[in-house]
Amino acid sequence: QVQLVASGGGLVQPGGSLRLSCAASGFAFSTSAMSWYRQAPGKEREFVARITGSSNPNYAESVKGRFTLSRDNARNTVYLQMNSLKAEDTAVYSCNSQVRGVTYWGKGTLVTVSS
Repeated sequence: QVQLVASGGGLVQPGGSLRLSCAASGFAFSTSAMSWYRQAPGKEREFVARITGSSNPNYAESVKGRFTLSRDNARNTVYLQMNSLKAEDTAVYSCNSQVRGVTYWGKGTLVTVSS
């Protein structure tokens, strides 16, 4: 079955960096787009970044220039490198993919940016 496992969250100071991973299994990963969303406390879930099967990324304006999304098809994993983190980046980050018209979500990983 489709599984998405996100990891890499934690506590980081403002200006710091973290790298999130999302390991996928159960579907044709190399040809599937993968996305990251986040949900801050008391807020709606919002789009962060997406990468196509051919490794073309696009980003929310709020993270453009600070976050980089990449994929390793040999490891069935996508990586979200987050630099210059701000307090407003604090959220639960979740990855997803659409497989045969169904959207699958991984369990989120918490990122806390605080001094």
